[in-house]
Amino acid sequence: MATDLAKFAADRGVKYFMISFTDLFGGQRAKMVPAQAIADMQENGAGFAGFATWLDMTPAHPDMLAIPDPSTVIQLPWRPEVAWVAANCVMEDEDVAQAPRNVLRRLIDEAAEEGLHVKTGVEAEFFLLTPEGDRISDPFDTAEKPCYDQQAVMRRYDVVREICDYMLDLGWGPYQTDHEDANGQFEMNWEFDDALKTADKHSFFKFMVKSVAEKHGFRATFMPKPVEGLTGNGCHVHISVWDAPGEAAKTNVFAGEGEGPTGEVGLSERGKYFLGGIMKHASALAAITNPTVNSYKRINAPRTSSGATWAPNSVTWTGNNRTHMVRVPGPGRFELRLADGAANPYLLQAVIIAAGLSGLRSQADPGKRHDIDMYAEGHKVRGAPSLPLNMLDALRAYDKDKALKAAMGEAFSSAFLTLKMQEWNAYVSHFTQWEKDNTLDI
Repeated sequence: MATDLAKFAADRGVKYFMISFTDLFGGQRAKMVPAQAIADMQENGAGFAGFATWLDMTPAHPDMLAIPDPSTVIQLPWRPEVAWVAANCVMEDEDVAQAPRNVLRRLIDEAAEEGLHVKTGVEAEFFLLTPEGDRISDPFDTAEKPCYDQQAVMRRYDVVREICDYMLDLGWGPYQTDHEDANGQFEMNWEFDDALKTADKHSFFKFMVKSVAEKHGFRATFMPKPVEGLTGNGCHVHISVWDAPGEAAKTNVFAGEGEGPTGEVGLSERGKYFLGGIMKHASALAAITNPTVNSYKRINAPRTSSGATWAPNSVTWTGNNRTHMVRVPGPGRFELRLADGAANPYLLQAVIIAAGLSGLRSQADPGKRHDIDMYAEGHKVRGAPSLPLNMLDALRAYDKDKALKAAMGEAFSSAFLTLKMQEWNAYVSHFTQWEKDNTLDI
């Protein structure tokens, strides 16, 4: 039975609801609605002008309504008089085809029709910076190899403990927090779940981390490469596919002792083909998993101060080896290490499902398994495509990949490419100090 949001408010002392949706650029948009008005909003939705957000609309479009999904409601742990609820975008009684949560919902339904239910877990990395965003917040966090730094974690204990406490209270099952490979960088992990639930949690997690950081006088960023010379913010995704959603899941259809290099690491035939789809569409995938200009300063970064970027730059897969785009750390699942912190939580899950279903339907071969250190011996690999060098290359690869574009939806793909090309053109039109430094006296 659907949650009655008015009753939820009365029972919990909630005064306001944030009816929230995520646009194509990953921006979280919301209207604040008094609890007294939430019953009408639950039925009819909150009105938005779609043109005012990144959804490729015009001022002439009719109202876009954000219909709350009551199953997602979360009372803000740090401000309990407010509740957040994810919404689905509708216009003239039809789902807005390019709205990211709708794209994901449609692909989940497609997979379900084939008896497949994707479960994922994300590893969302972030930096804690000064409020101005110009340097890391902890002046003592200077180690050459800061990963897992015990003292650095404790110096930011108040922030990460508060966030972890909230995840515990919300029932997310957080199981570890650590200082990551860059100075000022952290990662917090929680239990995997159905893809839509993971996307909703990922979206709320980013909101929560930023809010708690601001409360403590810091600025949290998921920007892919916020500090030159340091490891960037990844968003690794662990993927498995099951026979049923939620707690009804009994069988991991990725698990099995298949033949060949995938079977040797515990992937079934269907797991092999799903992985094959990820490999087949990888260059186009990057447009969504790595959606900003800055993303490619993480993927194509030189060696960082810690000694490794921990980011892939070639389309390769392996067993339990972190130097490749995909690793299979154990039977029945694999980890996509391509995505970064700028990835839209909903589109990230959607494009994984789209590519995986494509692989299953075409019985795509993931290619050779490489078990070498790609950072030291990557030059020995022959025939593996390089990942895009920049956002324009990624957008062009996506535009050429007709199968992936169709799987994600033509309306979405058209809107996404239009807006991202505008972003690229704005970037290349911007004059920088580097140009003057290098060409003023030429």
